[in-house]
Amino acid sequence: MDRLTASERRHDVDAVRTGAFALLILYHVGMVYVADWGFHIKSPSTAEWLQWPMVAINRWRMPLIFLVSGLALGLSALALRPGRIALRRTSLLLVPLVFGMLAIVPIQAWVEARANGAFEAGFGAFMLRYLQLKPWPGGGFAGAEFGVTWNHLWYLAYLWTYTLALAAGVALQRAIRTPNPAQTQAPVGRIGITCLVTLPVLWWFFVLYVLEPQFGDTKALLGDWAQHAKYFPVFLFGFFLARRRAWWTAAREYRRAPLALAMTGLSIYMALRIAGRVLPPEELAALPDLNWRAISDSAHALYAWNALLAILGYAAAWLNRPRRWMPYANRAVYPWYILHQSLIVPLAAVLIPLSLPGPVEAMLVLTGTIAGCAMIHHFVLLRVRWLQPLMGMRLAPRPTIPATRRGSAA
Repeated sequence: MDRLTASERRHDVDAVRTGAFALLILYHVGMVYVADWGFHIKSPSTAEWLQWPMVAINRWRMPLIFLVSGLALGLSALALRPGRIALRRTSLLLVPLVFGMLAIVPIQAWVEARANGAFEAGFGAFMLRYLQLKPWPGGGFAGAEFGVTWNHLWYLAYLWTYTLALAAGVALQRAIRTPNPAQTQAPVGRIGITCLVTLPVLWWFFVLYVLEPQFGDTKALLGDWAQHAKYFPVFLFGFFLARRRAWWTAAREYRRAPLALAMTGLSIYMALRIAGRVLPPEELAALPDLNWRAISDSAHALYAWNALLAILGYAAAWLNRPRRWMPYANRAVYPWYILHQSLIVPLAAVLIPLSLPGPVEAMLVLTGTIAGCAMIHHFVLLRVRWLQPLMGMRLAPRPTIPATRRGSAA
């Protein structure tokens, strides 16, 4: 068969999803300590060298999450049912987003407002003001002009919007009876592989070179056209290729080529960044009069897209087998994502005044975040059923109690 059946599970997609969100937690801890990058709270113990690994990760970390989201939806039983896609994903995305903005994220805003000197009272007083949903005079925290903020939960708003757009497109396709790209069975040959490697790179370059200078990166959903142009096609790519057996075979067999291209792009991109930092102005002025930004953006695009292909290819080769811990991890990923930054920020706020060595402080923030997510998920969310939909978790079936045999002792 050319298409994966509904009973076939891509264990590699599960593994990549878990790894991508685990990396996100590590990245957000790093944001507290990386020099010259803004965040909701910053430690005095910042390090400039952290910029280099974080730049390398930053170029594909969120596209990877949107790609995996598209793959997961394409592999689900809902993939060709637009009405159920919209309803189910609204309950899994919009409900946790609203709950998170009102109950999970505010502690981040409170810490940020106190750090900025915009609010001096305790968290209870802050919540009374925050839940009025009115703009805050003078700002003080990200989103204060709107009265509420979604901070790291912006991904849920974007994913919900993309999912509704996809559902509308699938419904339109069914209404006019055109072939669904998710159901096509054309083989993925060398020409197809070449197109998959090159055409998205050209589009990514267009986004970086033309759209981002004009629209920036706002995380505000409305008007964030450059990021939509980056994330939405990646999401659609995952959805439409998720069940294509030929695609997964090609991703596994040709995985070395995108890895080599990604490393080439990264090398050029980093070399240009290093040159821009270490060369004195007179030497930079003496360089050939080339469009260095176009070269840098080209290398960026080459690296980012091929990194995604390489990750999927090597995951297909190495990780596509069941693991006993994966079902538990799969269910934990979403609530951990919702919780993690609302642990990172207050933990850092508590530890920073202690003037600990930077590495010790960072390790305590990281371990405290992991421990907090694990305990809240395992001891609270898995036991309090009414909280599960609010945190994006499907309700677990209630345990069935075997009927007592007639005549048995009470």
